[in-house]
Amino acid sequence: MNRILFVLFVLIFYGSLYPGGIYICEYKSEANIKVYIAEYESEADLCVFVAQYRSEAEDEDGVWYFEDYASNADAKIYYVKYKSEADLIIYFVDYKSEAGWRLQNKFRGRLRHNS
Repeated sequence: MNRILFVLFVLIFYGSLYPGGIYICEYKSEANIKVYIAEYESEADLCVFVAQYRSEAEDEDGVWYFEDYASNADAKIYYVKYKSEADLIIYFVDYKSEAGWRLQNKFRGRLRHNS
C-alpha cells in the first residue's frame, strides 16, 4: 500500500508518465493503454522506473517520464482498479537498471510513439 501512495505522490509531483513521455488520463476513453499497478514484481509484465528527465526515458519501454500535457506524450495511460481490466500490468522499481519487460505483452516495443 505504501508503494501505491508513493506512486501517486510521484505522479502528482512530476505530472504524467510514458516511455519518452507518458500522460495519465483522467478518463479511460482518452487512454491508449489501461494500466494496473502490481503490488509484487512477480505479477508485472513490465517493471517501470520513473525518470526525472525526459531524455532518460527515450527509447526505453521500462523508463517512464510523466508529461504535464497529453500533446507532449508518446503514450496516454489510464490506471484501472482491477488487474482483469488492464492491458498492461506494471511494477515500479527504484533503480533504472531494474526496469524492463518481465513477460511478453502486445505492447512490447510499442510504448513509444503510441499516442
